[in-house]
Amino acid sequence: MHRNLQREENLMSRGSGFPVVLTADRTLMSEYGGGIFLGFSACVPRGLIPDWLYFSFLCPSVETNSDGSVKYAPYGTRKIEAALLNNGFKKEDVIVAHPEHLEKVIGPKTRVVGITENDPLGIGPATSTFTQLFGGEAYMAMKFRGLLSHPYIRRYRPKIIVGGPGAWQLEDEEIRRKLGIDCVVIGEGEKVAPALFEKALNDEPLPSIVYGESAEVDEIPVIKNPTIDGIVEIARGCGRGCAFCIPTLRRYRCLPIKHILKEVEVNVKAGRMPLLHAEDVLRYKAKGFEPNRDEVIKLFKSVMEFPGVNSIGVSHFSLSSIVSAPDLLEEISIITGIGKDRGWSGVQTGIETGSPRLIRKLMSGKCKPFSPEAWPQVVIEAFEIMSENSWVPCATVILGLPGETERDIELTIDLVEELRSFKSLIVPLLLISGGGLKNKAESFMLDQMTPTHSDLFLKCWEHNIDWGEKLLQEYFAPKNWGKAAGIKLLFSFGFRQVRRLIQRCRSEYANDLVSMIQDVREGRIQVTSLPVRLLSRIIL
Repeated sequence: MHRNLQREENLMSRGSGFPVVLTADRTLMSEYGGGIFLGFSACVPRGLIPDWLYFSFLCPSVETNSDGSVKYAPYGTRKIEAALLNNGFKKEDVIVAHPEHLEKVIGPKTRVVGITENDPLGIGPATSTFTQLFGGEAYMAMKFRGLLSHPYIRRYRPKIIVGGPGAWQLEDEEIRRKLGIDCVVIGEGEKVAPALFEKALNDEPLPSIVYGESAEVDEIPVIKNPTIDGIVEIARGCGRGCAFCIPTLRRYRCLPIKHILKEVEVNVKAGRMPLLHAEDVLRYKAKGFEPNRDEVIKLFKSVMEFPGVNSIGVSHFSLSSIVSAPDLLEEISIITGIGKDRGWSGVQTGIETGSPRLIRKLMSGKCKPFSPEAWPQVVIEAFEIMSENSWVPCATVILGLPGETERDIELTIDLVEELRSFKSLIVPLLLISGGGLKNKAESFMLDQMTPTHSDLFLKCWEHNIDWGEKLLQEYFAPKNWGKAAGIKLLFSFGFRQVRRLIQRCRSEYANDLVSMIQDVREGRIQVTSLPVRLLSRIIL
């Protein structure tokens, strides 16, 4: 280790580090081959496939510059970078660095390292679900811990400020102390970050926790440099009020098209097509829950007509917005060329439950402008509209909602079966007590699953395997390079393994997934990784 440090210090001999270093863990420094769904692989625990295979094929790194900076960075990191530069920080003092090149940017002059994190402890809904199923530690948590223990952070001891969507996981003082974190920013960071980083530069004490203030639209800075996947924010917050959700706690605001186009320009100059991000892109400039059709069309036309733009991606649609304005999705597809010139496009959305009772109790705003009783039909109609217009939803279903009964689960199973004919993915998640449920409900654990829960879980994954194989073939069909073939082989093997396990769970365990997982962990069922090792050799 000493020899490596000496060699790295020699590489830094031309400088003494940057005063302000911004970064994120390695799983956030990837575009996952442009696959919007492949990003979920960061939630999977380490050990299912070899690390080198995961980081080479599923999670390849973004490009870096010779000084250790990244060419593309997480959107939240770019916002903090812009906020600092807009508030008097010198460009030459701030760098957005790759976490694996910190030896090039951290030195005696470094006073503060700001870290963006989505799931630092690996306890978010998707990550918690996968780790409870398979055991082990998720890549996100592993890489976050590794980042904090980097030799140059330990050697020069800069102040550590952590923010991002997962910052809520670090409220506990003992956790922060063990990890060596000086300050955590929970919520929006643009208004509070400049003062905090100024304090760090002046070696002044930092508050241990800061709850970020909600920025007005004219206070939200325009990014200075390109983002991963060309992400461009068009709105903040949600306003639907789902009890389990964190984004819904944020005030709903829409950014003006002029602001959006400035960020599109930054990304297009770097060769990145825009991916419009909001909790529901179809609610852009809406006054209530009915989409503002004219404003949404104006947005998509303005972005599509911007010089250099030839495609647009979307992060999230709400199912109720799709059904309340069915022709809107068709027109967006025409504007963007989806279905005709571009094939299908993926988008994230939420089903959560097929129970009108739970919709009314925990997320009555989710179905608006429709009634909770109409929710199952709204979901089916939305999937049909997306299918007709070449959009492929990746939807979530939540197990263990407070007050959930066997009948509620059965209704969700019925709904999932109704969706079987639509090209889509449906990801079952265990409830994590967050958002409005924090301190009001317990998180749902794997060992609490009933056979009915297991049946729902298995039906979701039968659906995913059936459609996943087709989606992989279609997504990678235009790509003839070896990496695409390797990823297809890897997933095809995984699908076959999972299908066999599902069949075994149904036939031998009567849908008792908990008992089956226990037998796997105790070695009574062998799930070998040897084929993965053999496959990796073929790929190479």
